[in-house]
Amino acid sequence: MSVTTPQPQAQQTESGPLSTRPVWLVGILATLAGAVVTEAFALVARAAGVPMEAASPGATEAAEIPVGGFFGGVLFWSVAGIVLAVVLARWAKRPARTFTVTTVALTALSLAGPAVAPHTATSTQIVLAASHVVAAAVVVPLLARRLSHVRR
Repeated sequence: MSVTTPQPQAQQTESGPLSTRPVWLVGILATLAGAVVTEAFALVARAAGVPMEAASPGATEAAEIPVGGFFGGVLFWSVAGIVLAVVLARWAKRPARTFTVTTVALTALSLAGPAVAPHTATSTQIVLAASHVVAAAVVVPLLARRLSHVRR
């Protein structure tokens, strides 16, 4: 008579191809994905007839936002997010939570820029604000997921 003993269950952990990659690399990949998605969003808005002209505070008139401008903006501003993620991965007790709370707050603050852009059509202000949310919706979860795998 053969007796089989139950085998211990392997601990299930959520992992993926990026869970063991360096935080900075995941940040770069997330930024590229966010930049592509955000630029595509802007191109759809252009095709729908939204004027892509905006002015900075103090400007006397709006200037055209070039094709690729949203892509470049996401690349530029995501550098701060990548640096924040790397620092939190190193020193924060709960890096994923701290990163998510901080970046959501910063994204909310970033909506003030489009809201007060002078000489800018309301439709453009809406697209600009929405593009901040689109970029954050791609970049933040990817980096937060990677940070959730940081072990102390």
